[in-house]
Amino acid sequence: MIAASLIILAQLRVSVPPDTGLRYDAPVAVTRAWLAPGESPAIPSVAFPLDTPVVQRPRAIEYSDSYYTRLTIHRIGSYTMIPLFVAEYSLGQNLINDAAPPSWLKPAHVGVASGIGILFSVNTVTGLWNLWEARQDPDGRTRRTVHSIMMLVSDAGFLAAAALTPERERGFTDFTDYQHRVNLHRGVAIGSFALSTVGGAMMWFWK
Repeated sequence: MIAASLIILAQLRVSVPPDTGLRYDAPVAVTRAWLAPGESPAIPSVAFPLDTPVVQRPRAIEYSDSYYTRLTIHRIGSYTMIPLFVAEYSLGQNLINDAAPPSWLKPAHVGVASGIGILFSVNTVTGLWNLWEARQDPDGRTRRTVHSIMMLVSDAGFLAAAALTPERERGFTDFTDYQHRVNLHRGVAIGSFALSTVGGAMMWFWK
Protein backbone atom coordinates (compact mmCIF):
# COMPACT_ATOMS: atom_id res chain seq x y z
CA MET A 1 0.00 0.00 0.00
CA ILE A 2 2.79 2.37 0.93
CA ALA A 3 4.69 1.47 -2.21
CA ALA A 4 1.65 2.18 -4.39
CA SER A 5 1.21 5.62 -2.80
CA LEU A 6 4.84 6.50 -3.44
CA ILE A 7 4.51 5.49 -7.10
CA ILE A 8 1.40 7.73 -7.54
CA LEU A 9 3.13 10.73 -5.96
CA ALA A 10 6.15 10.28 -8.19
CA GLN A 11 3.95 10.28 -11.31
CA LEU A 12 2.13 13.45 -10.22
CA ARG A 13 5.43 15.27 -9.63
CA VAL A 14 6.69 14.41 -13.08
CA SER A 15 3.42 15.60 -14.80
CA VAL A 16 3.52 19.08 -13.22
CA PRO A 17 5.47 21.41 -15.60
CA PRO A 18 8.37 23.25 -14.07
CA ASP A 19 8.02 26.98 -13.25
CA THR A 20 8.83 28.94 -16.40
CA GLY A 21 9.41 32.33 -14.80
CA LEU A 22 7.29 35.39 -14.27
CA ARG A 23 3.57 35.58 -14.79
CA TYR A 24 2.65 39.14 -15.74
CA ASP A 25 -1.02 38.66 -14.97
CA ALA A 26 -0.20 38.18 -11.31
CA PRO A 27 -0.21 41.13 -8.87
CA VAL A 28 3.00 43.09 -8.51
CA ALA A 29 3.49 41.94 -4.94
CA VAL A 30 3.24 38.28 -5.99
CA THR A 31 5.54 38.85 -8.97
CA ARG A 32 8.20 40.45 -6.80
CA ALA A 33 7.93 37.50 -4.45
CA TRP A 34 9.00 35.18 -7.28
CA LEU A 35 12.09 37.28 -8.14
CA ALA A 36 15.50 36.78 -6.68
CA PRO A 37 16.83 39.56 -4.45
CA GLY A 38 17.94 42.57 -6.54
CA GLU A 39 16.23 41.34 -9.72
CA SER A 40 13.75 43.67 -11.53
CA PRO A 41 10.69 42.39 -13.39
CA ALA A 42 10.74 42.64 -17.15
CA ILE A 43 7.48 44.40 -18.00
CA PRO A 44 6.62 44.27 -21.69
CA SER A 45 6.19 47.59 -23.43
CA VAL A 46 2.73 48.36 -24.81
CA ALA A 47 2.16 50.99 -27.51
CA PHE A 48 -0.96 53.06 -26.83
CA PRO A 49 -2.60 54.93 -29.75
CA LEU A 50 -2.41 58.72 -29.68
CA ASP A 51 -6.07 59.71 -29.49
CA THR A 52 -5.53 63.36 -28.48
CA PRO A 53 -5.78 65.68 -31.52
CA VAL A 54 -2.91 68.04 -32.15
CA VAL A 55 -4.18 71.62 -32.00
CA GLN A 56 -2.15 74.20 -33.87
CA ARG A 57 -1.67 77.37 -31.89
CA PRO A 58 -2.84 80.54 -33.67
CA ARG A 59 -0.08 82.78 -34.90
CA ALA A 60 0.25 86.06 -33.08
CA ILE A 61 -0.39 89.19 -35.18
CA GLU A 62 1.88 92.10 -34.41
CA TYR A 63 1.10 95.68 -35.39
CA SER A 64 3.63 98.45 -35.71
CA ASP A 65 3.56 101.67 -33.72
CA SER A 66 2.78 103.51 -36.96
CA TYR A 67 -0.38 101.42 -37.31
CA TYR A 68 -1.80 102.79 -34.06
CA THR A 69 -0.74 106.33 -34.95
CA ARG A 70 -2.60 106.10 -38.24
CA LEU A 71 -5.56 104.52 -36.45
CA THR A 72 -5.76 107.47 -34.05
CA ILE A 73 -5.66 109.96 -36.93
CA HIS A 74 -8.30 107.95 -38.76
CA ARG A 75 -10.64 107.90 -35.76
CA ILE A 76 -10.29 111.62 -35.05
CA GLY A 77 -11.09 112.33 -38.70
CA SER A 78 -14.16 110.11 -38.58
CA TYR A 79 -15.49 111.97 -35.52
CA THR A 80 -15.27 115.33 -37.36
CA MET A 81 -17.09 113.89 -40.37
CA ILE A 82 -20.66 114.34 -39.10
CA PRO A 83 -20.31 118.03 -38.10
CA LEU A 84 -18.85 118.79 -41.53
CA PHE A 85 -21.73 116.97 -43.22
CA VAL A 86 -24.31 118.93 -41.23
CA ALA A 87 -22.62 122.25 -42.00
CA GLU A 88 -22.27 121.45 -45.71
CA TYR A 89 -25.89 120.35 -46.03
CA SER A 90 -27.15 123.50 -44.30
CA LEU A 91 -25.03 125.81 -46.45
CA GLY A 92 -26.07 124.00 -49.62
CA GLN A 93 -29.76 124.22 -48.79
CA ASN A 94 -29.46 127.95 -48.16
CA LEU A 95 -27.72 128.40 -51.50
CA ILE A 96 -30.51 126.52 -53.26
CA ASN A 97 -33.43 128.16 -51.47
CA ASP A 98 -32.23 131.77 -51.26
CA ALA A 99 -32.94 133.83 -54.34
CA ALA A 100 -30.26 136.32 -53.31
CA PRO A 101 -27.87 134.49 -50.93
CA PRO A 102 -25.30 136.56 -49.02
CA SER A 103 -21.84 136.86 -50.52
CA TRP A 104 -20.16 134.76 -47.81
CA LEU A 105 -22.48 131.77 -48.25
CA LYS A 106 -20.98 130.31 -51.39
CA PRO A 107 -17.31 130.61 -50.23
CA ALA A 108 -18.32 129.01 -46.95
CA HIS A 109 -20.00 126.13 -48.81
CA VAL A 110 -16.90 125.65 -50.97
CA GLY A 111 -14.64 125.85 -47.91
CA VAL A 112 -16.52 123.17 -46.01
CA ALA A 113 -16.59 120.99 -49.13
CA SER A 114 -12.81 121.39 -49.39
CA GLY A 115 -12.49 120.38 -45.73
CA ILE A 116 -14.51 117.23 -46.43
CA GLY A 117 -12.26 116.47 -49.39
CA ILE A 118 -9.10 116.84 -47.27
CA LEU A 119 -10.62 114.75 -44.48
CA PHE A 120 -11.53 111.90 -46.81
CA SER A 121 -8.13 112.02 -48.50
CA VAL A 122 -6.36 111.61 -45.15
CA ASN A 123 -8.74 108.90 -43.96
CA THR A 124 -8.46 107.04 -47.25
CA VAL A 125 -4.66 106.92 -47.01
CA THR A 126 -4.56 105.94 -43.34
CA GLY A 127 -7.42 103.46 -43.72
CA LEU A 128 -6.01 101.63 -46.74
CA TRP A 129 -2.53 101.57 -45.19
CA ASN A 130 -3.85 99.97 -42.01
CA LEU A 131 -6.06 97.62 -44.01
CA TRP A 132 -2.97 96.30 -45.77
CA GLU A 133 -1.02 95.90 -42.54
CA ALA A 134 -3.93 94.00 -40.94
CA ARG A 135 -4.40 91.69 -43.95
CA GLN A 136 -3.13 88.64 -41.98
CA ASP A 137 -5.46 89.22 -39.02
CA PRO A 138 -8.67 87.17 -39.41
CA ASP A 139 -10.40 88.94 -36.52
CA GLY A 140 -12.81 91.52 -37.98
CA ARG A 141 -11.49 91.09 -41.52
CA THR A 142 -14.94 91.10 -43.15
CA ARG A 143 -16.00 94.18 -41.20
CA ARG A 144 -12.83 96.06 -42.18
CA THR A 145 -13.27 95.12 -45.82
CA VAL A 146 -16.93 96.20 -45.96
CA HIS A 147 -16.07 99.48 -44.20
CA SER A 148 -13.27 100.20 -46.67
CA ILE A 149 -15.45 99.50 -49.71
CA MET A 150 -18.22 101.76 -48.42
CA MET A 151 -15.80 104.61 -47.75
CA LEU A 152 -14.18 104.26 -51.17
CA VAL A 153 -17.59 104.43 -52.83
CA SER A 154 -18.27 107.56 -50.75
CA ASP A 155 -15.01 109.05 -52.02
CA ALA A 156 -16.19 108.50 -55.58
CA GLY A 157 -19.55 110.04 -54.70
CA PHE A 158 -17.98 113.21 -53.32
CA LEU A 159 -15.85 113.58 -56.43
CA ALA A 160 -18.96 113.16 -58.58
CA ALA A 161 -20.85 115.72 -56.48
CA ALA A 162 -18.02 118.21 -56.94
CA ALA A 163 -18.07 117.63 -60.69
CA LEU A 164 -21.85 118.17 -60.74
CA THR A 165 -21.73 121.47 -58.87
CA PRO A 166 -24.28 123.84 -60.47
CA GLU A 167 -23.12 127.30 -61.37
CA ARG A 168 -25.52 130.10 -62.21
CA GLU A 169 -22.94 131.54 -64.57
CA ARG A 170 -22.90 128.41 -66.72
CA GLY A 171 -24.95 128.37 -69.90
CA PHE A 172 -28.01 126.34 -68.91
CA THR A 173 -30.75 126.27 -71.49
CA ASP A 174 -33.48 127.11 -68.97
CA PHE A 175 -34.31 127.04 -65.28
CA THR A 176 -35.44 123.40 -65.51
CA ASP A 177 -32.03 122.36 -66.75
CA TYR A 178 -30.38 124.26 -63.92
CA GLN A 179 -32.74 122.79 -61.31
CA HIS A 180 -32.01 119.29 -62.60
CA ARG A 181 -28.30 119.87 -62.07
CA VAL A 182 -28.98 121.21 -58.57
CA ASN A 183 -31.05 118.18 -57.64
CA LEU A 184 -28.45 115.80 -59.08
CA HIS A 185 -25.63 117.50 -57.16
CA ARG A 186 -27.66 117.47 -53.96
CA GLY A 187 -28.75 113.84 -54.32
CA VAL A 188 -25.23 112.51 -54.97
CA ALA A 189 -23.87 114.51 -52.03
CA ILE A 190 -26.58 113.30 -49.63
CA GLY A 191 -26.08 109.71 -50.79
CA SER A 192 -22.35 109.99 -50.10
CA PHE A 193 -23.08 111.51 -46.68
CA ALA A 194 -25.36 108.61 -45.79
CA LEU A 195 -23.07 105.86 -47.07
CA SER A 196 -19.99 107.20 -45.30
CA THR A 197 -21.98 107.70 -42.08
CA VAL A 198 -23.07 104.05 -42.11
CA GLY A 199 -19.52 102.95 -42.88
CA GLY A 200 -18.14 105.05 -40.06
CA ALA A 201 -20.79 103.85 -37.61
CA MET A 202 -19.69 100.26 -38.24
CA MET A 203 -16.30 101.01 -36.75
CA TRP A 204 -17.61 103.32 -34.01
CA PHE A 205 -19.82 100.63 -32.52
CA TRP A 206 -17.68 97.58 -33.29
CA LYS A 207 -14.29 99.26 -32.69
